[in-house]
This record gives sequence, C-alpha cells and structure tokens, in this order.
Amino acid sequence: MLKREPTEPDALGRGAYGATEGLRLLNFSRSNAPVRHVSRNTVARWLRGYDFGSDGEGHSEPLWRPDYLNEDNLIELSFRDLIELRFVKAFRDIGLALPTIRECYQRAAEEVRDERPFSTQKFRTDGKTIFLEITEGIQEAKLVDLRRRQNVFRTIVEPSLKDLEFDASAVARWFPLGITRRSIIIDPGRAFGRPVTSSGIPTEVLGRAVTVEGSVANVVRLYKVPAAEVKDAVAFEKRLAA
Repeated sequence: MLKREPTEPDALGRGAYGATEGLRLLNFSRSNAPVRHVSRNTVARWLRGYDFGSDGEGHSEPLWRPDYLNEDNLIELSFRDLIELRFVKAFRDIGLALPTIRECYQRAAEEVRDERPFSTQKFRTDGKTIFLEITEGIQEAKLVDLRRRQNVFRTIVEPSLKDLEFDASAVARWFPLGITRRSIIIDPGRAFGRPVTSSGIPTEVLGRAVTVEGSVANVVRLYKVPAAEVKDAVAFEKRLAA
C-alpha cells in the first residue's frame, strides 16, 4: 500500500503515475530516432537504491527521495520525479555510468539547493553554467573537455528544458510535442498529470475514440474539438506505445 509522510499533501497537484504510465512517458520521444528505453528495474535502482557485492554487503543510495514512499516495491512517481528522471535518462543515454550520474546529481543538488535540481527554475535559467560546473573534472569520455560538455548540454539537456514551463521555483507543465505546439499538455494540476489536449480531454480517451468510432471526423463531431487536436492525440498515443 502506498505510504506518504504525514506532513506531505496527497497527489492532488503533484501528479501520480504508476510504473507502466510513468515508463511510457519517460521513454517518450517526439523524434523518429531510435530511443533507448529505460526499464522498470533501472528506475527502481535510481529511486530506491540497491545492494551490491557477492553477499549484498554494499548499498547504493537512491539518487533522491521520491515524493511517494511505499514498502511493497511499487513504483509511483510524482510529476517532478518524472521530470527529474527524464534528465537522468538523458545522461544515461549518452553513455554516462551511474556513479558519474550520481556525482553530477549530487553536485547539482548542492548548487541549486534542491534535492531535485533539474526540475527547478534556477536550472532552467542557469542550466548551461550549472551543467558545466557539475561536470567539471568528470573523466567520462563524453565529458572530458569543455567542447564536449558544451555539446552535450546543447544537444541533450537544453532541448529537454525547452519543452517545460515553470511557475515560481519549479516545473509546472510539460509540452511533449514542444513548447510552441501546445496541443498536448502534461500538467500535475490537471487530471492528476495525465496527458490531455488543450481542450482538457485525455489523449488516451481521444485515441481510443478514434479506434471505436472509426475516424477522426466522427470523434470531432462527438467531442466538439478541432481535428488537429484529435490527430495530435492519436499521434502522441502511438509514440507512447512505440
């Protein structure tokens, strides 16, 4: 059973994603390039830590303390946890080992003064400077020199930041099709963070409706929404399933 700290609010306004939904969103890419999918076990290692050694004598701590705590090995993510995981996955996708990611993450948390640094407004504003600082001295091949670190930030980190919208100090919304194409919105304040269209209808509802009704035109008449919105919802759901 899901357990939360007594002083913490519930999922309202934070978003709530089970393992299956969270992994689909985490592995989403709007490009047609091959995507390295992250597994449930990998996410569990990042968020729960893990034992290592022949007798399990060693233990690696979680990268951060997730919003939702439980004792039965379930994975449940908040919206901010999901966004943090996107950046951790980005670092992994360029070939960085977990110890390197952990070191960068701890440095970022200290620099930003938030245990989930990559979903903060400060990282959105000063991301390049912070990234260069937290990777200073890292000996991974991808990050050895300044040119490579700048390239990693420009091609891997910065595009992920551009899809996000911030309120006050933290991330508020994610536009998975891009910040200039707001037909699909992931907002923890709406539908518990389920992906919805700009009209507020969950993308999975519209995607399923097209299958049932047989055409986009029928769904447009049924839900009274623009055809482009329905088409984007269908395309988004297909990309989630890819």
